[in-house]
Formats: sequence, structure tokens, C-alpha cells
Amino acid sequence: MSSPVLHFEIGGADGARSRRFYGELFGWSVTPEEHGYSLVSTGTAAGIGGGIMQTPEGVPPWVTVYVRVDDLEKSLARAEELGGSRIMGPASIGERGEVAMFADPDGNPIGLLRLAPEETP
Repeated sequence: MSSPVLHFEIGGADGARSRRFYGELFGWSVTPEEHGYSLVSTGTAAGIGGGIMQTPEGVPPWVTVYVRVDDLEKSLARAEELGGSRIMGPASIGERGEVAMFADPDGNPIGLLRLAPEETP
């Protein structure tokens, strides 16, 4: 299986400000979901959709992508072997699947998604 980028995420210090900024700047539709997370529709089939959220206290703002993989633990272990470090997960995202994150050797956060079969594009 290939490992496509499925989702982007923007974490800002002020979630409402970030949603307003990107929505107005690019004309994105930003729909609030649970836990302060908002789904982004860019309004076109080209590219990928994403999310905007407020960063937890003490966590700096970030921009990242999420890559689909079959095995989160295997991918996290491989990232660590290559000089990266585990940030979080795997963690359930309900019926949609599981999520994890690692930092590459330069500290860039990268997300991993294992989607439930019905969620797989």
C-alpha cells in the first residue's frame, strides 16, 4: 500500500483566531467539531482537507500533515530507528480509526492515520 498524505492540521495559540484567519484568507469552510477541533473544507476536490485547532497549554503552534499507514506501531518504531521521536499514540479516533504522531529528526511533527476500512478513500 502507498502512504498518501490525507489531512493537514493547523494548531494555533488562539483556535478561534486561527479558524477566522484561514477561513477568511482562503475562503475555506471551517466547521467546529468536538473538543474545539474544526474540520476544514477547501471547497474543491483538488488537494486535501484538514483541521484547525487550539494548541494545548504549553504546546507551541504547529502545521503538520497526516500520512495513512497500515500499522501505526511499526511506523512509529521505524521513525525512531531513523532518528525521529514519538510524540503521541496510537490513540483511537472512534470508529474512524487511530492516530499517532512523531517528530522527524529536525523536530517537525508528522501525523499517522490508520483508518477504519469504511473510512479509507
